[in-house]
Amino acid sequence: MLIKVICPGCNSCRATASLIREVAAARRVAITLEEVNDPADIAALGITRTPAVMVNGQVMLAGGVPDWIDVENWLTHLNPQKD
Repeated sequence: MLIKVICPGCNSCRATASLIREVAAARRVAITLEEVNDPADIAALGITRTPAVMVNGQVMLAGGVPDWIDVENWLTHLNPQKD
């Protein structure tokens, strides 16, 4: 599962990436977490509000920090290898 945290590198962005790692570890879901910080790359993805989160190419959130349950739902419902 590829998750991209799209952000310029602010505290909210770091908190989002940290939360995703924590939830993935707790749920034992293997993820690849990529942080996209370059403004040109952010624009190329069509993101206008940060932090934003993409899961397997789908924008799940833009302009806010997710809650634990949000991340848990993404990892559970979008994971093609769930048990």
